[in-house]
Amino acid sequence: MKRRPLNVFSLAFLDVIACGFGAVILFFMIINTGSTRENDERTKTLYEEATRLEREVLEGRLQLVVLRNSLEDLEREHVEAQGRSQRIIAAIRKKTIELAELQEDTLASTEHVAALKADLESLEADTERLEGASRGRDDQGAALRTFEGEGDRQYLTGLKVGGERIFILIDASASMLDRTVVNVIRRRHLSDADKRRSAKWQRAVLTVDWLTARIPAASQFQIYTFAAKATPLIDGSEGRWLEASAPRSLNDAVLKLGRVVPDGGTSLHNAFAALRSLDPPPDNVYLLTDGLPTQGANQPRGKTVSPARRLSHFREALEVLPSRVPVNVILFPMEGDPDAAISFWLLAQRSGGSLLSPSRDWP
Repeated sequence: MKRRPLNVFSLAFLDVIACGFGAVILFFMIINTGSTRENDERTKTLYEEATRLEREVLEGRLQLVVLRNSLEDLEREHVEAQGRSQRIIAAIRKKTIELAELQEDTLASTEHVAALKADLESLEADTERLEGASRGRDDQGAALRTFEGEGDRQYLTGLKVGGERIFILIDASASMLDRTVVNVIRRRHLSDADKRRSAKWQRAVLTVDWLTARIPAASQFQIYTFAAKATPLIDGSEGRWLEASAPRSLNDAVLKLGRVVPDGGTSLHNAFAALRSLDPPPDNVYLLTDGLPTQGANQPRGKTVSPARRLSHFREALEVLPSRVPVNVILFPMEGDPDAAISFWLLAQRSGGSLLSPSRDWP
């Protein structure tokens, strides 16, 4: 019996192939179902995260708007504060200028009154000198010059102008421009005419006028001004005595003192050294000053002098002062020098002189 030929692609083989393909499809569907579920869960998670981030972004934008509004408010307040500060600064500057103008007006008024008073006193002194020149020497008595104070007031000064050789020393340093340091600095920048009209310097000139009016006719005299250096008021009279019996010399000395401009530091050492240049030495010294010296024989290097250094300059000056010579001190006011009064009082007491701190309207 003849065999039938073998067909590989029989129905049974196709069934097997179909079953295998179906199994593959079923397996794929099972895997795809798990993968889809996992993707859905992941997508849900990502969506929730995106929603949360969007909400945070929205909240951040709202906060940013609030911050921008706050920043605008702060900037507006800053601008307003700057405007207020500028207005306040402008008001302060205006008030400062007004205060300075008032001070200048007050200073100018005071200087004007002092200048008028000085001019009046100068005219009165000139009138008295002319009247004195017209009278005889017998009518003059012991006084070579005349000096009248304001009104009929008299003062117990303790000063007696006497002696055979009388030496007058006048402090002509810058401190004689005023009684306060601030005003001294301000007056140093004024004109020479304004410096000469300062009230304190005018008092010193009137004091010398008062002293010279009481010099005995039989005496000899010499008048020096001192600042950094000591110089005689009468040109060419350095180192020699002048005769008080010649009133013209006294008048010329007082007139020339009125033209002196206070300036520079104070060297009491050089002032006392000038006493040694006179032979014979003086037997009565009248010292017009307002405080302890600011330098010794030479000009200091620095611009400021401590109180201790000023006291040291004073003690060095005493070493060149001739012995047994009475020193009468007329001490004018000056702030910031508390050791001056006691130092000059000791000098007057030990030398046999006197100390006077005059009032505002003396002499």
